[in-house]
Amino acid sequence: MAQKENHLRKFGKTRLQLSPLGLGTWQFSKRKNLAGKFWPVLSDEESYKIVQAAYNNGINWFDTAELYGNGESERTLSRALELAGIKDQDVYVATKWSPILRFAGSIVKTIGEREKALGGYTISLHQVHNPLSFSSVRKEMLAMARLVNENQVKYVGVSNFSASQMQKAHEELSKHGYVLASNQVQYNMLNRKIEQNGIMETAKELGIAIIAYSPLAQGLLTGKYHDNPEEIKGKKGFRKRMAAFKDSRLKQTKPLIDKLKEIAKKHEATPAQIALNWLINFHGEQVFAIPGASSTKQAESNAAAMKIKLLKEEMELLDEISKQ
Repeated sequence: MAQKENHLRKFGKTRLQLSPLGLGTWQFSKRKNLAGKFWPVLSDEESYKIVQAAYNNGINWFDTAELYGNGESERTLSRALELAGIKDQDVYVATKWSPILRFAGSIVKTIGEREKALGGYTISLHQVHNPLSFSSVRKEMLAMARLVNENQVKYVGVSNFSASQMQKAHEELSKHGYVLASNQVQYNMLNRKIEQNGIMETAKELGIAIIAYSPLAQGLLTGKYHDNPEEIKGKKGFRKRMAAFKDSRLKQTKPLIDKLKEIAKKHEATPAQIALNWLINFHGEQVFAIPGASSTKQAESNAAAMKIKLLKEEMELLDEISKQ
């Protein structure tokens, strides 16, 4: 199946050319473990349609993880790609090793499980999901370098690493002739901590891509919870317990939502599309983002955000209001 053309960009210091938006697939977990219980169950049919819709609308990479349903997300993704007729050479898959209660040796020992779950699709990016293993960053990167050397993965990334941890990972991989491709962190217009804690600065200095997860702040930046605050009370799951969804916080963030709506109207877009477009363009080509989707309509809408051309003054105005 031919993919529609889209503007691709260089992913960090790798040779990968990726769409600014990927598809996050945590929602494919089918509630099979604790991490999977964050999302309702999506049917196989709906999951497959979401993957195909994302690809057909210019998204050429997908982010998954071992932790997402104990590999269920990986298996669902690979089946979806196969059924859609999407060839390995036409798509890029990023997954993650789960480090909690494990040593670095597990990275090598479990790579076969990741390969099996992904059904033959190349692991273009293998990431350490967080810095909470029993081993040092150095030993984790040694294990990752071994996988690259043995052609089992193409590139190495990390997730939820601090600036100093990212620096250590970069230095260790460099000793072996490899690059640290990316750091996947929470980043959106309502959470810009990485701009103050050194992560963004270090990433720019070292040429490391930032992958932004929760790019729509769990749906807050769509504006639907500001329009109808009662909606959150009827939902199942974690959102209604988060401080960001309390009435006081919704009032505090309303000026940003109002401005997103205003700019969206000018571009015949949605507030969510404007928020995504700002995120992937405000720092040049440094930031990639992985919004999830629980329907084909949502997948198509997210992908369309890549086509918007925000004016410089619009970007700067959103920057200012977002900081407030």
